Amino acid sequence: MKFILSALALSLLTVSCTSTDLTDNQSVAPKNIIMVIGDGMGPAYTTAYRYFRDNPNTQVLEETVFDRHLKGMSSTYPAPVSGVVTDSAASATALATGVKSYNNAIGVDVNKQPVETVLEWAKLQGKKTGVVVTSQINHATPASYLTHNESRKNYNAIADSYLDNGIKADLYLGGGWKYFIREDRNLVEEFKFAGFHYIDTYQGLANLPKDKPVLGLFAQVGLPWALDDTNQYRLSTMTKAAAHHLIDLQRNDKSEDKGFFMLIEASQIDWAGHGNSVSDAMAEMDDLAKTLEYLEHFVQHNPDTLVIVTADHSTGGFTVAANGKYEWNAKYLRTMKHSANYIAAMLTNNEINNQTANTLFNFELTPQELALLILTKQTPVVSQSSNIYQDKSASAVKKALLKAVKSIMDKRSNSGWTSGGHTAIDVPVFAFGKQSEQFKGLQDNTDIADKIFTLLGK
Repeated sequence: MKFILSALALSLLTVSCTSTDLTDNQSVAPKNIIMVIGDGMGPAYTTAYRYFRDNPNTQVLEETVFDRHLKGMSSTYPAPVSGVVTDSAASATALATGVKSYNNAIGVDVNKQPVETVLEWAKLQGKKTGVVVTSQINHATPASYLTHNESRKNYNAIADSYLDNGIKADLYLGGGWKYFIREDRNLVEEFKFAGFHYIDTYQGLANLPKDKPVLGLFAQVGLPWALDDTNQYRLSTMTKAAAHHLIDLQRNDKSEDKGFFMLIEASQIDWAGHGNSVSDAMAEMDDLAKTLEYLEHFVQHNPDTLVIVTADHSTGGFTVAANGKYEWNAKYLRTMKHSANYIAAMLTNNEINNQTANTLFNFELTPQELALLILTKQTPVVSQSSNIYQDKSASAVKKALLKAVKSIMDKRSNSGWTSGGHTAIDVPVFAFGKQSEQFKGLQDNTDIADKIFTLLGK
C-alpha cells in the first residue's frame, strides 16, 4: 500500500511540475508555432479523406497524415448571443484570442472591443509572423488573427487596417487583388513603400529576397479551386516558401533567433462544403494533407517547432454514405481533373455529348447521367441556394448544371449533405512537434488559444 501511495504521489507531482514548467520555464516552449486551420473540416472530411487516399490494390486501409497526429476534439460554439452554431469569424476569433464572440466578429469581444491575438502577441515577443491562406488574405480567419473589426463583411476596411493599424505580419500569401488594388486606394503600392517585396505569381515564391517582408497576392478574391489552379498543391507550395522565408528573415536580423508564428488556412474546404461538392472537398483536403506532410519534414529538421491543426467548424453536414446505403466509393473522386464549377461552365458553353462530358468528368457517364445533363441544360430549374460562395451572376443554366454535376458525384460516391451552411458538431484536433501533447483530449476552441498564449510566455 505504501508503494502504491508513493507512486500516486510521484505521479501527481510529475503532472504538477509539468504544468508549472510549461508556465515558468520557457526553455520547454517551442521556438516556432504553426497554427493550421482546415476551414469547415469536420470529422467526416478527415474520415472521407482516408478512404479517398486508400490504395485499392492493398488489403489494408492506409493511415493518413491526419491519423498519425490525432490528439483530441474541440467544441466550436460561439458566444451565447449567436447560439451554438459558429461562423468562421467567431470561431477564428476564439482560436486567435481565447475569447468567445458573436458571429461576424473579427478579433473583438461581444462588446465589439479589440482583443489581443496570439499572432499579435508573438510579434511583440520578437517572433516573425506570417499568414498563408487559399482565400483572400482579408477573409474571416486570417483577419481574426491580424486585426479587429466589428464585421467580417467590411473587407476594404479590414484590408486598410493591415497598414493603418500597424503591420502585424512579415509575410502574407493568398488572394485579394480586389481589396488591395482599388480605385480609392492601392494598398499593394503602400506595402511596397513600407519595404515589402510584392509577387503576384506562384513562380515568384522561388526567389524571395532574404531581407524583405513579403506580400503575395495570386487571385482577384480567393485562389482558384485546387482542381483548377496552375498548381494543385498551392497551399503546400506557399507554406514551404513561407516557412523558409520566415527563418531567413529571422536570421537576417542578426539578433536573437526567436523563431516565428505562422497561420495557415486551407480555406476552400469550407467553400466546397457550402457548395456540397464532394470532389472539390477531397481535392482541397489533399492539398492540406500535402501541406501537413511537408510540415512533418520541417519539424524533423526543426524540432523546436509545434504544429497545431484543427477546424473552425464543420460545413455542409457532410455524410460518408447516404440514403441508407452502406457504402462510400472514392474511385471516381480520385479521377477528377476539374472542379464542379469548371465542368458546369464548360457544359454551359459547349454542346453536351458523350465525348465532351466524359472528357470533363474523366470517366464514362451512364446514359442516364448524360440525359440528366442534357435535360438540365434544356429546361434549367434553379432552386434557392444557401451556398454563400455561389456566383450570383451565373446564368440559370450554369447554376442548374452545377447542381447536376454535383448530384452525379454524390451518387457515384454515395455522399450526403444536410446543409449548405455550418453545423455545431465538435471538430478534430491534431498536433505534432514540441509540446504537442498539450493538445490532447476534449477542449474548447478558446483552450487552444490559451495554450498557445502560455507557450508564448503570456
